[in-house]
Amino acid sequence: MKCPFCNAEFNHIRVIDTRAVGDIVRRRRKCEQCQQRFTTHERAVDTGLLVTKRDGRQEEFNRKKLIQSIQVACAKRPIAKETITRLATEIEESLDKLDKDEITSSYIGQMVLARLKILDKVVYVRFASVYGKFDDVESIAKEIEEIKSEE
Repeated sequence: MKCPFCNAEFNHIRVIDTRAVGDIVRRRRKCEQCQQRFTTHERAVDTGLLVTKRDGRQEEFNRKKLIQSIQVACAKRPIAKETITRLATEIEESLDKLDKDEITSSYIGQMVLARLKILDKVVYVRFASVYGKFDDVESIAKEIEEIKSEE
């Protein structure tokens, strides 16, 4: 990193303040050479994890897509956006720990379902129905009965 004002090298730049804002780290920095201050926003680099879809297509893991799918299931439910973001972060960290280059979309779906079942039963059933866990109305009713019996 270089100073955006005088191009001084990294060893002349000092961190003044660090704050975590969601999954982004905001750092306030000061250049020791020109005395100018500036802010950097840092986020962990994507892992390059490939997701294999049911039809065999592959695409890069997309955190935004994961969050969006959870948000759709959480619509009109009392679940904070921070909770959804935290859930996506947990899943992303779990995927990183697997240390694999490729993962199936169904595996990610199972991870989401496991967490949603704990978080909110209605959201769990919504996500499961969109995700394709159910073949017909009877299988949905059976799952709901299982959830009721667990409580």
